[in-house]
Amino acid sequence: MNVAEVTAKAEVLLEALPYIQDFRGSTFVVKYGGSFMDDPDPTMRTRVAADIAFFAACGINVVVVHGGGKAITRAMEASGLKANFVNGLRVTDEATVAVVKKTLDEIVNRDVCEAMSSANAKPKGLPGDTVLVCEKLVLDDEGNAIDLGYVGDVTEVKVKLIKKEIADGFVPVISPVAEGYDGKPYNVNADLVAGRVASALRARRLVYMSDVPGLLANPADAASLISTLKISQVEELKKKGVIDKGMRPKVASAVRALEEGVQRVHFIDGRLSHSLLLEIFTDKGIGTEIVQG
Repeated sequence: MNVAEVTAKAEVLLEALPYIQDFRGSTFVVKYGGSFMDDPDPTMRTRVAADIAFFAACGINVVVVHGGGKAITRAMEASGLKANFVNGLRVTDEATVAVVKKTLDEIVNRDVCEAMSSANAKPKGLPGDTVLVCEKLVLDDEGNAIDLGYVGDVTEVKVKLIKKEIADGFVPVISPVAEGYDGKPYNVNADLVAGRVASALRARRLVYMSDVPGLLANPADAASLISTLKISQVEELKKKGVIDKGMRPKVASAVRALEEGVQRVHFIDGRLSHSLLLEIFTDKGIGTEIVQG
């Protein structure tokens, strides 16, 4: 390695230094989702786990919320159950919610924890219904109430239990399942869970990792990335169709989190090598950040 390469590496570290100093002791919530979770090649998951381990080593309190929709669909097919969605939400009857909980808690959560352990982080898998309480979500479709079954909307986050794991040196890894008022498990949108957890913890940063670069002014043009978006601009982008389909619940959760005390929300591409580090510890970042204003 020549002097120029060594110097370049030192400059990268120095660029990260003020961010590391500033964020030490802060809480970050990372929503871990997207097709990279299901890729047979574990390389991307390993890189994400390494980024999270890096955060923890820098004194940042990281809480991970994971998705798992594709794994659930595969498990349902294996059980002879057919997936049914209304406005992007999975209709979840009693048989389906049993598959959902088992898949998220025993398969997806374990896989995420194993990847993080391989990066020398200290993950602690938490079934969502041990730290999340919800009410039954009834979808309003143009004035018509649609019963989605065991689908919930988080109303309480048991902050003390999560903070205890953090205080003990662990990275909590939470599945998107919540306990209903009837004591039964409910399926909850993972983006919504991440937003509610971030709000409850007054997180400094909420990061949504998926398989898109961020918000694109032109969805067909990856070069049209919107680097910074203010809350006041969201409605206009919805009208233009820039914020559409799968991005709507993410952005809605982001706006609510910002209104409830989270400082900034980021949307980044989990397929990009070390996207978490590039977004948080560099001056330019690589995704979309949503801020107050």
